Amino acid sequence: MTNAQAARRERERQELLTDVQLAQHASTRRRRILRASGWAVGLVLVVGLVTAGLLSARPDQTTDARTAPDFTLAASDGGSTTLSDLRGSPVILYFNEGAGCDSCLVQMGQIEKEPGFAEAGITVLPIVMNDADQINVERDRLGVSTPFLLDDGAVSKAYDVLGTGMHEGLPGHGFILIDTDGTQLWSGNYPSMWLDPSELLAKAEELLAG
Repeated sequence: MTNAQAARRERERQELLTDVQLAQHASTRRRRILRASGWAVGLVLVVGLVTAGLLSARPDQTTDARTAPDFTLAASDGGSTTLSDLRGSPVILYFNEGAGCDSCLVQMGQIEKEPGFAEAGITVLPIVMNDADQINVERDRLGVSTPFLLDDGAVSKAYDVLGTGMHEGLPGHGFILIDTDGTQLWSGNYPSMWLDPSELLAKAEELLAG
């Protein structure tokens, strides 16, 4: 074999080796893309299923009447509220997960924007198991003006709302309607983490009208 032939064959061998390497790289890249796409599709599917589950979760409601347990709770603005002091006006207690739950605070922010509550003389009291600093950071961040009442768990337990959400030791996302005489008329827990304020108002007005 001449030197020229040997050189040509070496070039061909190197070119073939290069083609094989390029093909291997392309195949590896395709596998990585497919694997990443699979993870992405799986993640989207899981998120979609969880979201659909939350949005389609049926609320748990009861209209069993009882005398609403009285309480006095400190408020996140430094004040305090005693439930029995509000006799003569209807009250809605809004138990929620508080700090770390954006939808809980957004819910209160949207309730604030519904003028029908004030027009009907209904006071909405949000109650959380946080300290003032924790909930005030979230209120400021999300633009919620209503002070939140700070529960150590005793009031949530008295109203039987502990463990009704995603966390065993916390309340879920629920409402308690109390009439002018201090009677609890209705309670509703919403696993979807949302109740349109207009629906809440309509429910309250319907029950208060008897």
